[in-house]
Amino acid sequence: MGLLAYLKTQFVVHLLIGFVFVVSGLIINFTQLCTLALWPISKHLYRRINCRLAYSLWSQLVMLLEWWSCTECTLFTDQATVDHFGKEHVVVILNHNFEIDFLCGWTMCERFGVLGSSKVLAKRELLCVPLIGWTWYFLEIVFCKRKWEEDRDTVIEGLRRLADYPEYMWFLLYCEGTRFTETKHRISMEVAASKGLPPLKYHLLPRTKGFTTAVQCLRGTVAAIYDVTLNFRGNKNPSLLGILYGKKYEADMCVRRFPLEGIPADETGAAQWLHKLYQEKDALQEMYKQKGVFPGEQFKPARRPWTLLNFLCWATILLSPLFSFVLGVFASGSPLLILTFLGFVGAASFGVRRLIGVTEIEKGSSYGNQELKKKE
Repeated sequence: MGLLAYLKTQFVVHLLIGFVFVVSGLIINFTQLCTLALWPISKHLYRRINCRLAYSLWSQLVMLLEWWSCTECTLFTDQATVDHFGKEHVVVILNHNFEIDFLCGWTMCERFGVLGSSKVLAKRELLCVPLIGWTWYFLEIVFCKRKWEEDRDTVIEGLRRLADYPEYMWFLLYCEGTRFTETKHRISMEVAASKGLPPLKYHLLPRTKGFTTAVQCLRGTVAAIYDVTLNFRGNKNPSLLGILYGKKYEADMCVRRFPLEGIPADETGAAQWLHKLYQEKDALQEMYKQKGVFPGEQFKPARRPWTLLNFLCWATILLSPLFSFVLGVFASGSPLLILTFLGFVGAASFGVRRLIGVTEIEKGSSYGNQELKKKE
C-alpha cells in the first residue's frame, strides 16, 4: 500500500477533511447571510455571488469523488446532446438508487460549468441541516414538505422566481421522491397495479406533481429535459464513506435530451409522458444489467482542476492555524485543556458522521411508506 492510499484510510485525515468542509461552509454561510443586503439593490449580483460561494462549498465534495477516490464517470449519449451541456437551462431527471447519486450529478454539473447554479426540489427537513440546507436557502432552492396540498403554492412561487435566473441552471428532480429500497419498491408497485400502470423493476413509481408543476412553471425558461440513468460497473453500491476512504468506482450515466416543446403542456399529458419515461429508464437498466453498458457513444469529460485548487486553498487557510492551536494545547501540559480539546474532537467527529449519514439509504425518509402505514 502506497503512502497516499494509506492516508486515505486514516480517521485523522478524514477528520481534517471534515474540519475544512465544515469551517469553510460556516464561513461561506456567514458570507451568504451578508449578501442578503444586495438583494434589494441588484438581484442578479446577489445570485451570481451566491453561485460562486455555493461552488466553493459543493466543489469540495466533488473533489473527493474526482481527485480523492479518482472515481471515473462515463456518459453514454450523442455529440449533439453533449454540445448543449452548460449552454441552456434544463430540468434533470435522475434515478434515486444510490447514496452518491447526487454527487455523480454534481460531478456532471461541475465538468460543464453549472455546479454553483444547480438547483433541486428538496425536502423541507434539509433546510435545518447546517451547511447543506443553509447554503441551499441562499441559492433559492425550492423546499417542500411533500404534501401537495401544503406545497402547491410554495413550489409554484419558488419555481416562478427562477424564471429570470442569470446563470445557466440545471434543476435536479428525483421524481421517485425517495431512495429505492426493496420495501418501498414493493409498496410502490402495489400502488402502480391499483392505478393500472405497468410495473417497474428498477425504479419506484414516479410522483408526477412536482414534475408537471416544474414543466408548467419553467416553460419559456427551461429549454429541455435531461433524462439521466445512473448505474455502477461491477454491481457496486458505493457510499460517501467509501469515497472518503478513497475507494474508486466507475459510474456510467445514460443521458437523453428531450426538448421541452415536445412534452405535453397539460398536467395529464405531462404525467403520462413521465410514466412512459420511467418505463424506458427501466428498460435501460435491464440492458445495463444484461450487457454492462448503456446504448450510445461513450464520452469521458475531463475533470477540471478547480475543485482540487479550491480545496487546497481552504485547507491552507484553515489547517495552518489549527495545527498551531493543537501544538499549543499539548505544549501547555494542562490536563483540563487537553481533555477539553479531545472532547471537542469527539464532538466534531460525531457531527461530521451525522452529515455523512444524511446520504445513507437506510437513514432515508419514510416517504413512500404511507400506503404501508394505512394498511397497518
